Amino acid sequence: MTSESHFPAGTDDRTLAPPPGCPAHGLGPGGLHRLYGPEADDLGDLYEKLRQEHGAVAPVLLHNDVPIWVVLGHAENLHLVSTPTHFSRDSRLWKAVQDGTAGPDHPLAPHIAWQPICSHAEGDEHLRLRGAVMGAMSTINHRTIRRHINRATQLLVNRFCEKGRADLVSQFAEHLPMAVLCEILGMPDEYDDRLVQATRDLLRGTETAIASNEYVMNILIRHTARRRAETTGDFTSVLINHPAQLTDDEVSQHLRLVLLAAYEATANLLANVLRVVLTDPRFRAQLNGGQMTVPQAVEQSLWDEPPFSAVLGYFAKQDTEVGGRQIRRGDGLILGIAPGNIDPKVRPDLKANMMGNRAHLAFGGGPHECPGQDIGRAIADVGVEALLIRLPDVELEGDEDELRWRSSMSSRHLVELPVYFAPQAPQDVEDVPSINPLPRQRPSLEVTTDEPAAAPAPAPVASPAPPAAPEPVRGLGAWQRFLRWWRGY
Repeated sequence: MTSESHFPAGTDDRTLAPPPGCPAHGLGPGGLHRLYGPEADDLGDLYEKLRQEHGAVAPVLLHNDVPIWVVLGHAENLHLVSTPTHFSRDSRLWKAVQDGTAGPDHPLAPHIAWQPICSHAEGDEHLRLRGAVMGAMSTINHRTIRRHINRATQLLVNRFCEKGRADLVSQFAEHLPMAVLCEILGMPDEYDDRLVQATRDLLRGTETAIASNEYVMNILIRHTARRRAETTGDFTSVLINHPAQLTDDEVSQHLRLVLLAAYEATANLLANVLRVVLTDPRFRAQLNGGQMTVPQAVEQSLWDEPPFSAVLGYFAKQDTEVGGRQIRRGDGLILGIAPGNIDPKVRPDLKANMMGNRAHLAFGGGPHECPGQDIGRAIADVGVEALLIRLPDVELEGDEDELRWRSSMSSRHLVELPVYFAPQAPQDVEDVPSINPLPRQRPSLEVTTDEPAAAPAPAPVASPAPPAAPEPVRGLGAWQRFLRWWRGY
């Protein structure tokens, strides 16, 4: 099989560049587009330009003008993640790592560097490590977690509900996933503002990212040691006690993987769903009118604005072909989640409703498909619904075009989402969320269909009733009527 150069001119000399004044001036060596710098300010537009120029797979440049392929087609991305005989996530196979052009000092080194975790392993080692993670995931009680998500949502809303204004990114979307994940990992006492900010910081690749990563890792290493000495029933304890016999380093590294991937994805997902609800009247009308449920709204968002727009990377284990392109052994490829989700071959009409369709690429696929996607969905489903029930009149403060985004090759997320609403009284965090606090004389989870009464009626004297006579239908209470209206019944 003849291998194809990344560079259309047929040279791998990265020092070549278009002459000044050339229409291609400003592009990288070989006239290739860069996925960083000024040209990459709007990666959505750049991906579509690349699709027009190159088709489903396009040659591009990473930081320091390191060549790589970006996969834009939906089917081609599925092939990439589902063919472990051809593609690996072990970055040590990448020519750019081997020749040092993507070495430890590369700006994307935290994304590139190999680690002893399941997402970088393959074969028997992958089965061992991922088996331990999946085994720990299988012990999570989803009903209990949904109750904790509701409780954490109430705590967060109580912090700002009396003020009538809030930023749903910094005060809600960035906090809810961390509170829930700390509970799952068995370290609820570690959840605080500093952990939230450190996690966000290290994912942004700032000048303080290394220090933030050390802070997070120190917490996870200490937590692993505590659970090794005294196990409980949490995720970490199950991971430690799994027959795969993970070392402390492997345990803490997998806790980091779960914490960072699940946190970033879910924080972005929450913000994206809330943004659409607040800015798209049709979307909100469908939600309020019962034509769409919150889980369906979440799934639509996973198509339109996936939490991770791209993943670096996959690496060719042999010469092969993807999307008509000849891929060399040792080439790197980017999993193009966002461009794959809007591939015209699968979505000719981007305005078409995708409810019930889970064929998006938001959680990857194949052997490395996200193992915690159900947790992320649960946080978004319960959190968004509970917040909208508590603040049914919430509105965006300002215009949609005033919203600011922070973008990178891997993700695009809102900086803030300012809203206003009628001030509400705090509610008991154990209660089912409601527009008005439920009266405390009733048990918090008791469901009743009786209308409120001034005083309890005396019990009627039992008397035989004709078998054929139907029992009178009682009227629904205000809370039940609201729930039926909200859910579209």
